[in-house]
Amino acid sequence: MAPTPAEKLPITVAIIAFDAGAQIGPCLASAQFADEILVVDSGSTDDTLAVAARHGARVETKEWLGFGRQKQHAVSIARNDWVLCLDADERVSERLAGSIRAALQGRRYHAYRMARRNRFLGRWLGHGEGYPDWTVRLFHRAHASWSNDDVHEAVLTTAEVGRLEGDLLHDSAEDVATYMTKQNRYTTLHAEALFNQGVRASYWRLLASPFVRFVKFYILRMGFLDGGPGFAHIAIGCNNTFQKYLKLIELQKADATRGGERSPQAGGGKGAA
Repeated sequence: MAPTPAEKLPITVAIIAFDAGAQIGPCLASAQFADEILVVDSGSTDDTLAVAARHGARVETKEWLGFGRQKQHAVSIARNDWVLCLDADERVSERLAGSIRAALQGRRYHAYRMARRNRFLGRWLGHGEGYPDWTVRLFHRAHASWSNDDVHEAVLTTAEVGRLEGDLLHDSAEDVATYMTKQNRYTTLHAEALFNQGVRASYWRLLASPFVRFVKFYILRMGFLDGGPGFAHIAIGCNNTFQKYLKLIELQKADATRGGERSPQAGGGKGAA
């Protein structure tokens, strides 16, 4: 049974969306405990807006700013100071909803992390990278905000962070081809961000980092217990690490080439002398 208005919590559930009509329904349905559901759309051409309207969401449009800035824009226009940020392919479990209610009644912390459980190839993962994927999503906006990262954004706060019981369920309906295409785009964005931050990679790092990631998640965090889907999920993550550093090395070489093309001109006067 859906909560009555008097039972709803004074928080905003903020969701950024683009062509998420096939996924966003369960997310919106799981957020009915909030007195505001806000969907910030960046130009969907499918039925995202119609699905959001059917679930009573307030819909705003904003051109795409990158993941971190887009989410922070949603936070900034929320009607409540307490905000729960969700992705369109996530949903709040009943146990997590109860924990959120208890946390807001106690208000011991200004930010809370929750365990994110990923579903991959039809299996809810319980180990490795798939679970528990701890993430800060519930916070008071006076004490926390999203980073400006275009990808791999995170909530930044100096406040002590509490921990909620219950899972945030990530159930992507994408096929493997679509999932891999998205991972390719993310690794490109991440490599560009690292390059702009002055981070540089070597071929040794290109070799070692995926191996270290595999040992950490497949062996030490027992990803092998999730069978074939667990192995595939971690293998893709290792491939993402490989691609990220390979693309970073490519950017480094391109930058060095541009520098090499400029240097003879810069030193032309001295050479002529």
